[in-house]
Amino acid sequence: MDPKELFPSSLLEGTIVSHIERQLREPPSVIVIGSGISGIAAARSLYDASFKVIVLESRDRLGGRIHTDYSFGCPVDMGASWLHGVCNENPLAPLISCLGLTLYRTSGDNSVLYDHDLESYMLFNVNGHQVPQHIVLEVGETFKKILDETGKVRDEHPGDMSVLEAISIVLDRHPELRQQGLAHEVLQWYICRMEAWFAADADTISLKTWDQEHVLSGGHGLMMQGYDPVIKYLAKDIDIRLNHRVTKISNGYNKVMVTVEDGTNFVADAVIVTVPLGVLKANLIEFEPKLPDWKVSAISDLGVGNENKIALRFDNVFWPNVELLGVVAPSSYACGYFLNLHKATGHPILVYMAAGRFASDLEKLTDEAAANFVMQQLKKMFPDASDPVQYLVSHWGTDPNTLGCYSYDLVGKPDDVYDRLRAPVGNLFFGGEAVSLDHQGSVHGAYSAGVMAADNCQRYLMAKQGHLMEKLPLVAGVRHETLETTIPLQISRM
Repeated sequence: MDPKELFPSSLLEGTIVSHIERQLREPPSVIVIGSGISGIAAARSLYDASFKVIVLESRDRLGGRIHTDYSFGCPVDMGASWLHGVCNENPLAPLISCLGLTLYRTSGDNSVLYDHDLESYMLFNVNGHQVPQHIVLEVGETFKKILDETGKVRDEHPGDMSVLEAISIVLDRHPELRQQGLAHEVLQWYICRMEAWFAADADTISLKTWDQEHVLSGGHGLMMQGYDPVIKYLAKDIDIRLNHRVTKISNGYNKVMVTVEDGTNFVADAVIVTVPLGVLKANLIEFEPKLPDWKVSAISDLGVGNENKIALRFDNVFWPNVELLGVVAPSSYACGYFLNLHKATGHPILVYMAAGRFASDLEKLTDEAAANFVMQQLKKMFPDASDPVQYLVSHWGTDPNTLGCYSYDLVGKPDDVYDRLRAPVGNLFFGGEAVSLDHQGSVHGAYSAGVMAADNCQRYLMAKQGHLMEKLPLVAGVRHETLETTIPLQISRM
């Protein structure tokens, strides 16, 4: 069906007096697709500006890739868990402060591991032998030099290449930076931790842009109570329809019709799409008319990384009181990393984290097999380790609601890809972490992208309806009173 036939032309022409009067009485309507923090932020912004808002969510829960699990008897974030940039400039800081949520700072501004410092750690080889800390520190300094040299490689090559290819060029030029034996395995662990930042393997990450992200100051803070309180606060009083999987978006003259899996249709003046980039890449939503080629290519030109967690709860703590436990290996693929939640929160929980191809390969295992694999590594480190009493395993790469974790720059990414990705198509607007102006892959980036999409949508509808909008009781930019007061962030481990 031609989208133009979706709505009567007599109504669209605005010639019926009753229709005009109804428009004067009713606020503009917007459908937000997805209840991750970007979608919830967009809906919150429009709701506070007196728009009629409905959020359609495919899952049976809110949050998207924010998922705070409580089955251990305490909050455990199986998705996003850090605030990247513990400072008042972070757009989430006022909300986190006013909710009284505590951050456990795991790094400062200059950590070579991005979200961790090497102040509280222990590394082991695959046989369970501890790596001397002086080797870790020495290799860390070498790793910094290698990364500095990749900048020179980038300057010399007008085209793009992968970070891994640039590292190989650096090591060929500077054999003194090459590492042997155990030191080589430690270097691979550093590369593994860099890959975890992007949730992708170094041979797919763009050298041109990998270090161009604007990272806020203040280091990185673990959300000790999880991100769930943030989602619940933003979602208060908003009309959210769970178990509503969107299958089609039909764009008419002045309206958009959204069809969900059971055939139910919803009609609004505009739509904000905040589904993950992986879902858009998989074409799980049909657009009628089809998205223009420039939008389709933008979706194609970005990568989607994958990172998974295996959380283990124990009856007793058998590991040392350090923040992280690492496993070094001959390749970055085989390296590993445990986050010690006991040190941060007091709960006897270890969380194993894997990124890139390894994260995808873990999803091919059963949950029991994945937990057993992790326990094999722990028991090499600590022969007296007890078995977990509970475990949780994420599957972000195969979850049809996500199909990955967050975006990253592929080799050869066009310079304008983000501009095209965030650009609206008629009365379709796009949110999500991937369209953030300069904080892709972060919770605060996704939040800001949702607010930005809502602002653009509101301006579009106001301009389109002209004088009709002037008579509506809009209160743009309304904020909850609790957020108006500046409260310092609560940070432990200063």
